[in-house]
Amino acid sequence: MGSRIRRALSRATLAAVGGAAGAAVGGLISRQAASSGAALGAFAGATVADVRSDPGGFLAALRSDDDDEALDEADDATTA
Repeated sequence: MGSRIRRALSRATLAAVGGAAGAAVGGLISRQAASSGAALGAFAGATVADVRSDPGGFLAALRSDDDDEALDEADDATTA
């Protein structure tokens, strides 16, 4: 339960920081760009938090199950 709360707080924190940074950069252009920048920054921050909390890392999300099986077989062959 505690880890779920920490993960949610981490995601919210990074989303808030991303939203603030996006709004600041967009605010240099116009009010509408500030709104769009905040939305994109919040999305990017939440995505970064999800990637950081994934135990397999960023590349594990991109690999297919077939690739995982091939890597497991290669590890077994080198340790035997």
